[in-house]
Amino acid sequence: MSAARAEPERDPAKRAAELRRLLEHHGYRYYVLDDPEIGDDAYDALLDELRAIEADHPELVTPDSPTQRIGGEPVSDLIKVRHPQQMLSLANARSAEELRAWIQRMRNHLAREGITDPEFEYVAEPKIDGLAISLLYRNGVFERGATRGNGEIGEDVTHNLRTIPAIPLRLDIDDPPTMVEVRGEVYMSLPDFAALNERRAQAGLSTFMNPRNSAAGTIRQLDPKLTADRPLSVWCYAIGATQGISFEAHWEALEWLREHRFPVHPDVKKLQIEDEVVAQCQSWEQRRGSLDFEIDGVVVKVNEVELQRRLGVVGREPRWAIAWKFPPTTAVTRLNQIGWNPGKFGDLHPYAMLEPVHVGGVTIKLATLHNEEDLARKDLREGEEVIVLRAGDVIPQVLSPGPHVAEREKRPPPPHPPAECPICQTPTVKPEESVFTRCPNRDCPGRRWQLLKHFVGAMDIDGLGEKQVSLFMELGWVRTAADFYRLDAERIAGQPGFGEVSAQKLVTAVEDSKRQPFGRVLYALGIEEVGYVTGRNLSQQFRTIDGLLGASIEEIEQTQGVGPKMAQTIHDQLHDEQMLGLIEDLRAQGLRLEQEGPAPGTGPLAGKTFVLTGTLPNLTREEATERIVAGGGKVTGSVSRRTGYVVAGESPGSKLAQAERLGVQVIDEDGLRSLLP
Repeated sequence: MSAARAEPERDPAKRAAELRRLLEHHGYRYYVLDDPEIGDDAYDALLDELRAIEADHPELVTPDSPTQRIGGEPVSDLIKVRHPQQMLSLANARSAEELRAWIQRMRNHLAREGITDPEFEYVAEPKIDGLAISLLYRNGVFERGATRGNGEIGEDVTHNLRTIPAIPLRLDIDDPPTMVEVRGEVYMSLPDFAALNERRAQAGLSTFMNPRNSAAGTIRQLDPKLTADRPLSVWCYAIGATQGISFEAHWEALEWLREHRFPVHPDVKKLQIEDEVVAQCQSWEQRRGSLDFEIDGVVVKVNEVELQRRLGVVGREPRWAIAWKFPPTTAVTRLNQIGWNPGKFGDLHPYAMLEPVHVGGVTIKLATLHNEEDLARKDLREGEEVIVLRAGDVIPQVLSPGPHVAEREKRPPPPHPPAECPICQTPTVKPEESVFTRCPNRDCPGRRWQLLKHFVGAMDIDGLGEKQVSLFMELGWVRTAADFYRLDAERIAGQPGFGEVSAQKLVTAVEDSKRQPFGRVLYALGIEEVGYVTGRNLSQQFRTIDGLLGASIEEIEQTQGVGPKMAQTIHDQLHDEQMLGLIEDLRAQGLRLEQEGPAPGTGPLAGKTFVLTGTLPNLTREEATERIVAGGGKVTGSVSRRTGYVVAGESPGSKLAQAERLGVQVIDEDGLRSLLP
């Protein structure tokens, strides 16, 4: 259907307003309903006319004008902003039994509130595998868009969200609410993702791994012109904070969104009974492969807002909503070859070189095989079909032989670890009672690379990744971890991929790592059996590196979590000649080799035991642990009646339920900070 270009009004302001209304209407028909009323040429003519009027009359340009979607200046950084209402995470159900158990838990909770036999209505929605966003409208105009972030604080990406045609810049309503926050999920459809990769390949550019990462990376671009060139869209699924409007039911909010031109998926369902909910979730799972966008589950919500309020929130998860998660994605492909790499202690780890296979939006060529015992247990052979698993961002792994491998009469021989290290060609050994075959060469480049990579990760040195470690090793600049602290920004700037600014940032990050506490340095040294927790416990027990070096095996054994065998290993490896040399070099470079803060049993948190569960918004688990221990407190891994506090973050898991059963006090990150010195 075509439309003739209307004669412009004599009053430019009236004509500009009319053109904006027409363009919003036709954009909604095209981008949201997929049912255009006019052709592209007619739409472009209307847009050109509006641009001409605004060029002649700049005072008529409005923030919500369709001409303002693209063209803003790049931002220098993504600013942190606080959401007007917390964006919650969801607990998971993976079966009909778990979903029914969730419903029963809600009934039990409401019964304790005095509400017996509640009549639930449910809303079931596809769980889009994209990037959660918040869209804030004030007096009907799109003011700010932000990523979810930690649920309380996200990043301002308004400049990029404005480029998405499916997002209204102004609400189509005469008397808009003072404020309304719309929640949605930005995504890239599978056809658009494929077309984008094809264009990039033809242009000689690198292709993207999967639609979700492409959408997330695109929405965080600093230049909106780059975002506008990539085909993003959005599904809206909820309303958050409001002023001047309210809803009695979630379904009512969705209807309001549809009415005001927000894209809400047409197959969102309102359901009455449990069996309907289970059937709807199973239906989405069966349809998953036929959709033109990726989903990883179904979100089920209680419809009535008052019941939502009465059910409340546990940690950062609402009791009134749950995500039915689909099983991890698997595929069948051929195991072409088994390779072996030495770890930081010389252990040889097998990995699979696969016939490339597309799993969950990613082409997989390599997968982990864990260790040689696991390899033998699974009875995997080169040249045969195998089942590959990719669950979210987890490293792909080979689960088992393919479905019909066991039926074959003749199979290839089982694999064995190599007789020589694949990196340094040193003959391998298998110590008695060890599950690993090892490369015994302490100077093996593969082992040194793993140790250096471990050090960088343990010391949290930003910008120093695997590629950079490999480059500096090849150049001969880095042989031990202490060499990182001798890197020169001017020399780095001359290497491919670096400039003066990035080189200086890297050197600064290395220098900043000198402030890491003693326990983290012990962990970073790469002592067998010493993980982060043991490193922290050793630092608390002995206070200085000299105190630890002077300790006997029996004294080391007195450290929490350390047994006789571990104490022997720690003692022997600390007194190795190369390790002693590294420790002295790190001491000379200025790293912290003594414990700060109160000794165990002293300080404001003395006598208090904490358990951490879930993801905290602003502190990593290691940082929270360090802060607690620095205050004299103790962190354990399990909840008991002697536990003082459970600190719950996002997706807290079973420890939160255990705390509730035992009556242990549950606090969030803010509660923890109020206790810290």
